[in-house]
Amino acid sequence: MRRFPTEELFGLTSQLRRSAASGPPNIAEGGGRRTVPDLLRFLTIAMGSASELESQILLAQGLNYLPTETAEALLADVVRLRKMPSAYYQKVKLRDLGA
Repeated sequence: MRRFPTEELFGLTSQLRRSAASGPPNIAEGGGRRTVPDLLRFLTIAMGSASELESQILLAQGLNYLPTETAEALLADVVRLRKMPSAYYQKVKLRDLGA
C-alpha cells in the first residue's frame, strides 16, 4: 500500500476534505433559507457531497492510497452520513405534503 503522495495534496486529498466538510454547511444553509424547496435542494446537495466522497474513497483505494479495511470503514461512515440528510429530506417532504 502506498500513502497519499505529496502531489495529491491539492488533488484528491483536497477533494476528499472538501466533500467531507461540505454536507453540514449545505444543510445549515438550506435550513437558513426558510423555504421547503430550498431546504430540500440543499439536503440533496449534501447527499451529493456524500456520494462524491464515496467515489473519492473508492478511487483512493483503487490507487492503493488506502488499505481495503480503512476504505471499507470510511465507506460505512459515508453510508451513515448519507442516511441522515436523506431521512431529513423524507421527513420534510412528507410534512410539506401534509402527511
